[in-house]
Amino acid sequence: AVQWWAVWYPGAEPGGGSYIAQRMLASRSERDSLGAVLFFNVAHYVLRPWPWILVGLASLIVYPELADIQKAFPHLDPRLIGHDIAYPAMLKFLPVGFIGLMVGGLIAANSSTILTHLNWGASYLVHDFYRRFLNTDADERHYVRAGRIATVGLFLCSSAVVYLLDTAKDAFDIILQVGAGTGLLYLVRWFWWRVNAWCEIVAMISSFLMSIVLLALARHGVAFSTHVALVATVIVTTLCWVATAYLAPQTDRAVLHAFYRKVRPFGPGWAAIRRETGLVRDEVAAGDNIPMALLGWVAGCTAIWSSLFAVGNYLYGRWGYAIALTAVFAVSGLVLIRIVTRLWTGGEREDADERTRTADEASRVERSRTFH
Repeated sequence: AVQWWAVWYPGAEPGGGSYIAQRMLASRSERDSLGAVLFFNVAHYVLRPWPWILVGLASLIVYPELADIQKAFPHLDPRLIGHDIAYPAMLKFLPVGFIGLMVGGLIAANSSTILTHLNWGASYLVHDFYRRFLNTDADERHYVRAGRIATVGLFLCSSAVVYLLDTAKDAFDIILQVGAGTGLLYLVRWFWWRVNAWCEIVAMISSFLMSIVLLALARHGVAFSTHVALVATVIVTTLCWVATAYLAPQTDRAVLHAFYRKVRPFGPGWAAIRRETGLVRDEVAAGDNIPMALLGWVAGCTAIWSSLFAVGNYLYGRWGYAIALTAVFAVSGLVLIRIVTRLWTGGEREDADERTRTADEASRVERSRTFH
């Protein structure tokens, strides 16, 4: 539960992130963006995992113990023998043509991920740090060169980290450890106006420093279990960013007002800003209904989980469980559709500034007609 709510992981941030935002911003409207996110969750969590799961289950039959993998691959370095080696070991059963296709797919996926994160990280370093704080008056050609240098630097630094890892699981644990405590921040930022960029910076730095401290302690024989280290990092990081929310400089009021008028975040955490904008209750977002939104969240999670396990039970031939889970999926899906329809009753939502411009334009047209 702690990992689900309080840990940042690329593509699965509790409060959303660049992966999800790309799908939402490419949509025609808010309602379409919601549909895109729902479709992504079904495709990503219901359909995509089962080829992996089936291969993993088959590996348990083919290689019941780690010793069986060592026996099948006697020339493999014993230090590399681990549970995560089962997937590569299963590649031996692919025909020659499919092996080439698999290798090409893995190289393409790996290259795409590396290039995406290098470009992403370099853009952060150049545009959000270097251009904003260190060199604000250079031309675009200079920033392009800076971006290329940052890309090379990130590649070298990330490549050096490989020598500190023994297995893929080590990398996964480090990602969870570094992101521990930041996930809750990324969720709360939509419900509390005090959360700003300073909170995010402090959260990322504190979780990273905690990870370094725990790694150094482990190197000196003071090791903690993964779940203890995770909880400790979450607690320290949360205390740091909550304190920052009260002690650090607040976001400019004009920016907060503009953000509220545009995005219309709901909940008591934005009550003060809502009052300052002067918007009456009818002008606030049509979806400003926390109980209804929470019910929709429960229905959505239920639909995803029930359909995920329904697919598995169909594959296993467990028809009773599969039909029951399908019924749960149908009911929760209908509830979700009804809630979404109710929250968006009355058509697409507009921000307050857009409604004001529309009203002014209508008034000008009416005056023009009256004059003529």
